[in-house]
Amino acid sequence: MFSPSQADVRRYFCAVYAKTRSGQALEALETIASLWIDEHPEYHAALADVDLALAAMQQAEDGKSNPFLHLSMHLSISEQCSIDQPRGIRQAVELLTHRRDSLHLAHHEAMECLGQMLWESQRAGRPPDGAAYIACVQRRATQD
Repeated sequence: MFSPSQADVRRYFCAVYAKTRSGQALEALETIASLWIDEHPEYHAALADVDLALAAMQQAEDGKSNPFLHLSMHLSISEQCSIDQPRGIRQAVELLTHRRDSLHLAHHEAMECLGQMLWESQRAGRPPDGAAYIACVQRRATQD
């Protein structure tokens, strides 16, 4: 199993952004990442300079959104849906997408559920609860 470091993640997204801007061919996962990067022009400046992105790891980002974490979560949810793992996540996100009439908004809501599941897992020292994650996304898809 591959566990990239925080620096690896920053380098990856900066490299995808650079390749996209220069018109270079992208690998499949890079194409998905570039689509989410396109959805977030507010992050383009952070992605444009890998050295600054790496230096920013040392600074507290109080109150600021972390573009690398945010894009990583988009990419994770995309991958989860592509293989339906945990089982049922694809249908739950599709239902939420239909309800919100936006894949982007659905991802943002699913991120809340994913973050909650990971926080609870870490806090309790147990494996992530995929069923609770899916149930959270389904609740959001069925609430008014």
